[in-house]
Amino acid sequence: MPDAFRQEPESNGAVIWCLYHLMSVILMVPYLIASVSGSASNSVGVHHSLFTHPPPTRAPKCDRMFISNAVGRKNGTFEAPLIFNPMNHSRQCIFTFIAAEDERVRVTFNKFNLRDSPPECNNEFVDLYTEIDDPLIDLIKTPFGGRYCGRILPRTRISMYQTLVIGFHTDVTVETSDIFQGTYEFVNASKYEIGTPAPSSVCTFTIYHDRKKEGSFVSPTYPGVYPKNLNCQYRFLGGAGQRVRVEFMDFDLFYGGPHCPFDHVKVYDGSSSEDPLIGTYCGQRRNLMVYSSAENLYVEFKTLKRTADTQNRGFSGFFEFSEVFVNLAFIGKHDAQHIRGTECDQKVLSKQESNGTVYSPNWPFLYYSHIMCRYYIYGMEDAQNLEKVRLEFDKFDIPNNDEECNEAYLKLYLQGQEERHAVDEYDHVFCGEVVPPPVVSEGPRLMMIFSSGSSQGKGFKVRYTFQTDYRVPGTPSPNGKCHFTYKSESRKTGEFNSPRYPANYPSNTYCQYIFKGLPGEQVQFVFNYFKTKRLLSTSSGYNEMCTEDWIEIFEVYPSGRENKFGKYCSKTAPGPIVSDVGIHDMKVVFRTDKVEVASGFSATYLFISSAQNLDCGGNITGSANGIITSPSFPSKYEAHRQLCNWYITVRPFHKVLFLFDFFLIEGEPDERGCPGAVVRVWSDLSQPPIELCGEKLTNDTRQILSSSSVLKLQFVTADKAVGSGGFKAVWTEVQEADTVCKGLLCGQSGFCISSSLKCNKLPNCGINDDTDEKNCKKFPPQHCGAKEVHMDMYLVVGLSVGAAAFSILALCAICHRKRKRRRDHVPPFEHRPQPPREVPSMHFMSVDSV
Repeated sequence: MPDAFRQEPESNGAVIWCLYHLMSVILMVPYLIASVSGSASNSVGVHHSLFTHPPPTRAPKCDRMFISNAVGRKNGTFEAPLIFNPMNHSRQCIFTFIAAEDERVRVTFNKFNLRDSPPECNNEFVDLYTEIDDPLIDLIKTPFGGRYCGRILPRTRISMYQTLVIGFHTDVTVETSDIFQGTYEFVNASKYEIGTPAPSSVCTFTIYHDRKKEGSFVSPTYPGVYPKNLNCQYRFLGGAGQRVRVEFMDFDLFYGGPHCPFDHVKVYDGSSSEDPLIGTYCGQRRNLMVYSSAENLYVEFKTLKRTADTQNRGFSGFFEFSEVFVNLAFIGKHDAQHIRGTECDQKVLSKQESNGTVYSPNWPFLYYSHIMCRYYIYGMEDAQNLEKVRLEFDKFDIPNNDEECNEAYLKLYLQGQEERHAVDEYDHVFCGEVVPPPVVSEGPRLMMIFSSGSSQGKGFKVRYTFQTDYRVPGTPSPNGKCHFTYKSESRKTGEFNSPRYPANYPSNTYCQYIFKGLPGEQVQFVFNYFKTKRLLSTSSGYNEMCTEDWIEIFEVYPSGRENKFGKYCSKTAPGPIVSDVGIHDMKVVFRTDKVEVASGFSATYLFISSAQNLDCGGNITGSANGIITSPSFPSKYEAHRQLCNWYITVRPFHKVLFLFDFFLIEGEPDERGCPGAVVRVWSDLSQPPIELCGEKLTNDTRQILSSSSVLKLQFVTADKAVGSGGFKAVWTEVQEADTVCKGLLCGQSGFCISSSLKCNKLPNCGINDDTDEKNCKKFPPQHCGAKEVHMDMYLVVGLSVGAAAFSILALCAICHRKRKRRRDHVPPFEHRPQPPREVPSMHFMSVDSV
């Protein structure tokens, strides 16, 4: 290290003290020069402005004053002062801008780099004052315009009057000019005087049509941040036959919510706030345009007195009085209603299946050029009503220079596109002289947009009709009723549903669904969803249980005679339905009462060829009893579409006793019905059947007695079936107790059955009656089937044969042992006696050789 820097601690302190004072002097030189220059001038201060404000009590002085004069510049720059503050005292510098009588002050910050960060602006910050009506008044008595620190630039400010003040506060040791910098300008104040001013307000004006037919108007300090606690009124008064148009090209207000409870602009259709309100606006908008209905328009601009730091610009607009705006008389003569605030937009609201006519502007005369009108035609849409709109054109003449209809046109929107502001997604566009075809909306909303372009024409005349929209697929009835037709020749399969499904159906409704097949076809229904209202407590929703909302299903014979298939309600969905062979038409009726509603139903229909619809059932005659099982029983029935019909016919004056011995079908009657698979039993062919599924049967449904000598059983599954255990049923030909029994009389049930059925191991007498199985030998348990009995007989026979074979073998073995013993006691061969000579000698074979 050099010797010059090898100092003792005491000498080092002295050097530092000298360097500190030397640096202070150097930093003070520019400031002293600026102060001397400022004090030497009597007319022009910093940046060519007059500097006359007395110096503050603290030194060195840092206040600045900028005053507009006739010969000086009307703009310039300003920057933070150079401050030397070794003791870190709190320093304040005041920048005062004073404009001429017909001017205002505009200040814009270009650079901003203060310590601290909002909202904690404690050590270094800038205060703004833009509402000073007297430059000699204390700042503490003037409205406060906001405090700013950090690095975010404050937005442009324009004074409400002639004076604007910037207050700079700091406690930094050394402050340089790059802390903040900006520009100022003395601007003409005439653009803020819109018309005749009110004497008691700085921003209330009356604009007369005969003094100024058109012009611009702005909020009091636009484009600077608007002040708080404002109440401005702009009254536009036109002449007879005129209308007023106000267009906001720039609109930037504090947004407090969709209802604009804080800062807002309100526009009234008249000369005061007592007239009808057109709209309340806040937030940010572009090209907001408002028309008066008559000759006057009233605009009100209010801001709240609040502490929230907002920096919104306000608004800039344009006004015009004119006689060429669309005359609204063509709307008032008809059912349409003018939409306030628009030039010629109108709305038509349904009065429930009402109708009327809408016209082009100025009808029946030529329409004006360069206009655009919107037509909102809305049907009813509530819990009880739902409509759609049908248009039929009577007259049409919209000249256009191109086939694409780019300039003059009529656009139709059928899907409610206006709700999402999708004006480019129109469904139809028409121009020229060809009358368009009728159109129907897809929902309750229909909108038309008419643009005249640069041409003129006769326009159009359109008749509208509101039709009830049931939202049911199918061919609707021409009279608008809830009546729909489905024809096989048009479509073999499809969907049908309750009105407005999946939404709730309306109350007090009656609907018909007619299905017309071709000869040789059958009709099939499968219900995918089912729920009607149920206020009364019932165990299930079949037939007589349905007293509120329900559906009924009918087979329609070729002769026109109808046979009711069933009545369903609550959550009990109908099982799969197939009409009988030879019946190719069916009808479904849906009826609701006046109290409460539900979501309804959805179903699939199918026209199927009888030749391809194989039936797995059959006709049963000439027997006294029998057993019927589901396909593949005792295995599960298959999970696909199948149909089985059994007709059991017994002798005249006899009946069929039908008993389920086993039952397990998918579904639950009380909770969801039998949508996938169902068993139906007709005890009376002229009445609806008993519909069964699930796994629990009551005594009333487990045993069924026919009303005549014929009983019909049906088993149907849909493609959506999952498969289950199936069923096993026993049927018996019986006579009731009031006849003389020539066969076997059942002791409990009183039925008379054939004597041949005794001890056949089947419950032919019915539930809890075993008369036919008493005193039978080896009577197997009632639940045992024939197959199990056959297996037991085979087992007995096999055991018997085996035992006999074993006995024969054992006997042979014993005989063999005894013979061997005898042979062991016989003398040798040569000592045996010889046979007589006269007898021929014979050869014997021993048992061993055999």
